[in-house]
Amino acid sequence: MTRTFQTIILTARPAAGKSEVIDFLKKLSLEERQRRYHIGQIVEVDDFRYIWEKFEEDDIFMKHGRARLYTDDKYWFKDPWLWDFFLEKMNIAYAKLLRASDIPEKTILVEFARGGENALAHALSVLSTEILKHAGILYINVSYEESVRKNRRRFKPDQADSVLFHSLPDDKMEFYYKINDWHKLAPDKQGVLLLQNIKVPYAVLDNEPEVTDTPQHLAAPLADALERLWQGYLTTR
Repeated sequence: MTRTFQTIILTARPAAGKSEVIDFLKKLSLEERQRRYHIGQIVEVDDFRYIWEKFEEDDIFMKHGRARLYTDDKYWFKDPWLWDFFLEKMNIAYAKLLRASDIPEKTILVEFARGGENALAHALSVLSTEILKHAGILYINVSYEESVRKNRRRFKPDQADSVLFHSLPDDKMEFYYKINDWHKLAPDKQGVLLLQNIKVPYAVLDNEPEVTDTPQHLAAPLADALERLWQGYLTTR
């Protein structure tokens, strides 16, 4: 019987603590990660790098006197459909990782943030059935106000392209992420969602007051959340 999740969909508002959770897990030994958190060798699929690539590509076009294709000069996406494009890129990356046999006992972490009245529900309808049938969802719960506070705190201008230290301006935070549909989609601390006719378990890690600020604070709450998710995962496989 497997000891680890094959896939975890890790989602939340920006700066809620997703990257800190991954960083914490990566620093554990494989034995402890498997035993206490049901996580194997970590492989990541994160749409941030696809988003940042579009910013860089538009800057290259502009540098050579050409029109920006994807964003305006303040890095707002011209076509909202690009958010689905990034999910489709993750679907492709995931399929490749699922086929790969060079990483034994791997757990694929599929990470993204979405905001809007039905944004998370829509995003989960765009993810491939291959992801959903192998996945559990870990949602990190913070308020919009806490998301804004942490988003401002983490920003390091010289590392704006990094997962841990990128940040959004306040106007983009409000436009994209003030409204969040997670609690409408999943009102309990753990349960099962029916997504594309697939039963997908979920669990919530509360991060307000903050527990992702230090490993000592995070260890026990994360173990509890992942254990609850693991029990749901076993019942839906």
